[in-house]
Amino acid sequence: MPDGYQRNVAIIGAGMVARTHVMALADLGHKLRLRAVYSRRPDATEAFARDATQRCGYSVAAYSSLQAICADPDIHWVIVLTPPNARLPIVEALAVAGKSILLEKPVERDLPAATQLVTTCEKANVTLGVVFQHRVRQASRALADLISGGTTGNLAMAEVFVPWWRDQSYYDEPGRGSYARDGGGVLISQAIHSLDLLLSLAGPVDAVQAMAHSTHLHQMEAEDYVTAAFRFKNGAAGSLIASTASYPGDAESITLHFSHCVARLQSGELRVIWRDGRTDITGETAATGGGADPMAFTHEWHRDVIEDFADSMVQDTPPLVPGRAALQVHALIGAIVQSSNEKRAVSVPDVKV
Repeated sequence: MPDGYQRNVAIIGAGMVARTHVMALADLGHKLRLRAVYSRRPDATEAFARDATQRCGYSVAAYSSLQAICADPDIHWVIVLTPPNARLPIVEALAVAGKSILLEKPVERDLPAATQLVTTCEKANVTLGVVFQHRVRQASRALADLISGGTTGNLAMAEVFVPWWRDQSYYDEPGRGSYARDGGGVLISQAIHSLDLLLSLAGPVDAVQAMAHSTHLHQMEAEDYVTAAFRFKNGAAGSLIASTASYPGDAESITLHFSHCVARLQSGELRVIWRDGRTDITGETAATGGGADPMAFTHEWHRDVIEDFADSMVQDTPPLVPGRAALQVHALIGAIVQSSNEKRAVSVPDVKV
């Protein structure tokens, strides 16, 4: 890789995660420069540009339209942070302009819409990456290496627990927790991170039986509590409990039971308890945004995802999570919702990666 290479990027969308991306880009000044920002509200765009300029230490422009970003030859790729229902026309315009895209999760509101978005990028031959920052944590990478090395033995059981809390004010934002804007509730907006990481570690799920529920603790359209049982294609069993009604909120966890050990990821730490009595600990505990403040987590994980995408652009290699790979978690979430609605076990659609 060339030393000191630098590319210009733009950000579309000025929501709550935008500042995290700016902080990440400020750390990556030796590789990337934030050239411009844009959102649908001119006042928000101007305020975002001023904040980004201050944080990055150089001038960041406030563009007045999506077309201006598409037409700028000095913008090499774009980070898209808009709500899911606003993404397809943005992605279509960027793809036509030949701009590769790093997209905040989820890809779209459901599997068919997400597949359409991914196909749009593939047909235009532009790279699409998806931000699943849980995969880049030191503990997650250590467990992935351990599994690929074969020392864990065969997987028997997987447990995912997402006991998060969101205050009602979080859902008072118009459209949040709705099917029309977000595509659902806790599954697609919060638990999707743990489910994506689970699939990357344990492999695809074959069938699910689930219940999704809206508690009286929130006034919202979609679910704030989900429980599900899984059967993996490799024969392992699994379970999920995910909630944004679990006051005061705690860090999510994934526990994998193998024939040689039990491995538990929580709060950025991996604890491996070997069946011969040894215990290994990797990583450091950190806040994950499970409480009332959804942004109470380090920007370093986003920085690593962005840097990986930047490197993939230079090296002409796939990013950490290509768009098509992200369809797997959409297929699983869709099956969970279908199972709850139909009150029966359902198969998870196969997704070609």
